[in-house]
Amino acid sequence: METVERALSLYGAPVFVRRQIVHNAHVVRELEERGAVFVEDETQAPPGAILVLSAHGVAPSVYERAAGRGQTTIDATCPLVTKVHVQARRYAADGRRIVLIGHAGHEEVVGTMGEAPEATMLVESVEDAEALELPVGTPMAYITQTTLSVDETTEIIDVLKRRFPHIHGPQREDICYATSNRQWAVKEMLEEIDLLLVIGSRNSSNSNRLVEVADLAGVKAHLIDDETEIDERWFDGVETVGLTSGASAPERLVTRVCDWFRAQGVNEISAFSSAYEDVVFRLPVELRRAETSAA
Repeated sequence: METVERALSLYGAPVFVRRQIVHNAHVVRELEERGAVFVEDETQAPPGAILVLSAHGVAPSVYERAAGRGQTTIDATCPLVTKVHVQARRYAADGRRIVLIGHAGHEEVVGTMGEAPEATMLVESVEDAEALELPVGTPMAYITQTTLSVDETTEIIDVLKRRFPHIHGPQREDICYATSNRQWAVKEMLEEIDLLLVIGSRNSSNSNRLVEVADLAGVKAHLIDDETEIDERWFDGVETVGLTSGASAPERLVTRVCDWFRAQGVNEISAFSSAYEDVVFRLPVELRRAETSAA
């Protein structure tokens, strides 16, 4: 988000963004109001345009097409997604067949598969992992989409390790710390609440996973973009409501929902202790260089 804002300040509007910079409707609308133009792919941005690549990552072919159109690309890919791309390239270079655990059609999955399309197979479920067939002795490795359910992904990996004992995997898990922290926090919260509200957009994978965590535990959950989507009928017979948000939901949306409850007469709103996150990523190198040159 900051990358798009800084690009607008540096270059002026319009700045084109390939796909949604993050999967949050509020963020997209606010950036559009400032002069960002969101396009489906690089061919919809004019030749020579400033083009920001979204946090979900892209295939190498996207860079090639953008360069062919004379576009200046600013790579806002999340570093945690970049890590998965690097792993895919390394495994492919080692001659391994790569099992990518993820959801078909998700932008992150499309970009990751583009790193080594001939070597990569997509597995979406335990059933897919059980049905996977490869010649005996095939060198293999697995990687994962960063916004998956921690529990479901663990089950799939367990199947892969049982069926293919020599399969390689990343030294550290691929699932984003912000995604896994929120899932663990929701699990701990569920014993204390009757209903869970998740602030996030419909196309946000990690937000949907939070709803699933609650549903699987038998606690009703609703995904909302903001306080305007709250239905008071949900609270019939409910004493305690839990509130969480997807990784790309701005903090101000959480504040707005809390303020909605206060306006309804709810006086007791307390923070649920969870993991402390202090990770900070640097802005894209292309933007830092351009800002240095402008200064």
